Amino acid sequence: MTVIKEETLLAEIDYLDDKGNGQAVIWRESDKGSNPRKLKLTIPQTLIGESVQVVVDHPDKKRRKAMPIEIVAASPERTDAPCPHFELCGGCVWQHWTYEGQLKHKTNHVKNALEREGLDSELVLDTIGMDDPWHYRNKMEFTFSPEGDIGMHEQGNFRKIIPLETCLIAGRNMVDGMLEVGEWVKEFELKGYDKDTHEGLLRHLMVRESFATGEMMLALFATQTPDGELASAVDNLIERITKKLPNVKSLLWLVNTDWADRTQSEDTHLLAGRDFIYDEMANYRYRLWFDTFFQTNPLQAQKLVDLALKMGKPREDEKMIDLFCGVGTFSLPFAARVKELAGIEIVETSIESAKRNAIDNDLHNTTFLARDARRGLDEMHDHFGFADILLIDPPRSGAGGKVMRRIGRSKPKRIVYVSCNPDTFATDVAELLPFGYTLQTVQPVDLFPHTVHVECVAWLELTI
Repeated sequence: MTVIKEETLLAEIDYLDDKGNGQAVIWRESDKGSNPRKLKLTIPQTLIGESVQVVVDHPDKKRRKAMPIEIVAASPERTDAPCPHFELCGGCVWQHWTYEGQLKHKTNHVKNALEREGLDSELVLDTIGMDDPWHYRNKMEFTFSPEGDIGMHEQGNFRKIIPLETCLIAGRNMVDGMLEVGEWVKEFELKGYDKDTHEGLLRHLMVRESFATGEMMLALFATQTPDGELASAVDNLIERITKKLPNVKSLLWLVNTDWADRTQSEDTHLLAGRDFIYDEMANYRYRLWFDTFFQTNPLQAQKLVDLALKMGKPREDEKMIDLFCGVGTFSLPFAARVKELAGIEIVETSIESAKRNAIDNDLHNTTFLARDARRGLDEMHDHFGFADILLIDPPRSGAGGKVMRRIGRSKPKRIVYVSCNPDTFATDVAELLPFGYTLQTVQPVDLFPHTVHVECVAWLELTI
């Protein structure tokens, strides 16, 4: 029999890692009387400066994860987490931290990222937070356990699902939709998908809601088509959703038999309504399908758009390029203010949506191209010309040095950089400085309260 060594230790939290977990270092005497050994601990749900008591298994190893069993000396910024699922659910990491404390930490994160690249951290303004940092998400993906419970993955464990009775970051109507589907699953004794045996029916429930139009989408991902032995249960689902949740304008059943744990569709079945919902942002209307990327916090995303317009200062005699344009979240507001706009995005379905969204909003001065960023910039320069303004909104991995140097060589007068990762943002911006650009302002915006993520909008001016 293997005996698991355990030890109770007192740890002081030195800093938080990139997942929001507390980090502590303890020096321990060696059993053999040699030099002290360093034990690195990852301790979730703790804050910088706190002293916590933890139980560590295998303390002879160099790095371990441990849960706090007692907060010996609490941070003054610690607060009670209001969600009953917080200790286990992986949806949030910082409900135990005052919102003011979270915002200060996010501002410092951005400043530190700039300093590491030799940039001026004094250009970073205080993070813009939310008046009410709850129920802000307009899209959620819930997962079914093999037993048919609906919920979220446990923190750090994608094999275990925590059944939910509520969710304090999802829109309230979305929670109603999730609970209604959960009741239907239990009533018909349906099983969820088992990631180990690759058996079971239901995999995910995606819920989208437009806070502007009130329309909702419920999209069930399953391993079988919704007919045959499932026909009666599916008919009941359609009836109960259309009666109890009339704001659901899109009810979908999507077949996914792939082993990969993603919300993808091999065969889409429209159960009720349309296969998309309408949403609005900055007074422009967008069509959202189940796989459309759209900002998940519409209230704060509106602030991103407003800041980008303020920093970009578009004029009606100027040309503009929107790089990584998606479905046109920034393209449409800018297109209404410039002579011509060209959008570049590698995802073809997003480009098709951007074209349709421009037409729906009576904008006819746009060109959208489905290309990767580097090739897209080259083609646009050949056929569209060089831009006066360039807006870039890359993924978390950033644009990369080659793309940024291409931008620098094309010499747009003003560059607006919208970032979802301060670290790659700072690396990308540093690439522009040799081309004569000066960073003017960096404005962090909190789109994801109670998580580690922070967005930024920045403005660079060509000064040489």
